[in-house]
Amino acid sequence: MGKKEILYILITAFLFSTMEVALKIAGNDLDPFQVNFIRFAVGGLFLLPFALRDMKKRQVKLNKIDIIYLFALGIICICISMLAFQLALLYANANLVAIIICSNPIFTMIFAHFLANDKFTKKKALVLLLSAIGLVIVANPFNLGEGNSLLGILLSLLAAVSFGLYSALGKRRIEKIGDVPQTSLSFIFGSLVMMVIMLIMDKPIVSGIEWGDVPLIIYLGVFVTGIGYYFYFEAIHACGPSNASIVFFLKPIFAPIIAFIILKEPITINIIIGLVFILTGSYINIRKPKKVLDENDPNYEENNNTSAATVDEIGAEEEKKPVE
Repeated sequence: MGKKEILYILITAFLFSTMEVALKIAGNDLDPFQVNFIRFAVGGLFLLPFALRDMKKRQVKLNKIDIIYLFALGIICICISMLAFQLALLYANANLVAIIICSNPIFTMIFAHFLANDKFTKKKALVLLLSAIGLVIVANPFNLGEGNSLLGILLSLLAAVSFGLYSALGKRRIEKIGDVPQTSLSFIFGSLVMMVIMLIMDKPIVSGIEWGDVPLIIYLGVFVTGIGYYFYFEAIHACGPSNASIVFFLKPIFAPIIAFIILKEPITINIIIGLVFILTGSYINIRKPKKVLDENDPNYEENNNTSAATVDEIGAEEEKKPVE
């Protein structure tokens, strides 16, 4: 990777790693529904010019089924996953929520098996096992640390599971619509549905926001959600999904450190041990399979230590890492 690709990854990792801390601070002053709505409305609109440019360049035309599909993605992501994520921060520490939400790829893997016909290999089973063990250790449900509650853990898991569903469903039409347009439009449509829900529940849309809240709202909407996703997509385009997914190794490491510095949340031994399991599973998930030499290669007999059965154990084709 070149300097530009590394810069994309580091910017994305930093912005994504500050998400939970910024959301927790915002949630102390503003309604969680309000924070969730504004964040994705602003982020989706920020990405819209790039989305429209991409659609024009590739001559993408959306039909009614595409619009319904994008609304469905938006509802799953904004109204279910990210709302649960925002609420979880009221009942759990930012470092715990950050690590649990980073486990969403294992749920994407499960949903993709049923929705996208992705083969469930032995490698994926190992990833699932390691990640599940890591989650139990991190959450430590039988001895909850200060600031954490069972409700916070359950909301965090709901956020991770539903985001996994969003990512798996997103694979079905992303080749036609494109990653930036699909993300931008699903954010905007999901925010519109969120606004309707808020009106029905008599939740504040913009009322209650003071001038002191504006910088944090701009940071969450423009920087974390808008610029964060933009640079993530740029990293994917520049160096491929495998290299770009390094972001998801860095976030669960950076996020607890940032939460410790800003919110004074302790980094406990169970967080460290659980993180090792989760990161090991993530590494196995994105690791490239060993090449099987062609039978015509003169070194085939001597060097073919990875038979077809071995490759199946390692995993078939590498999957794209889902967006957070």
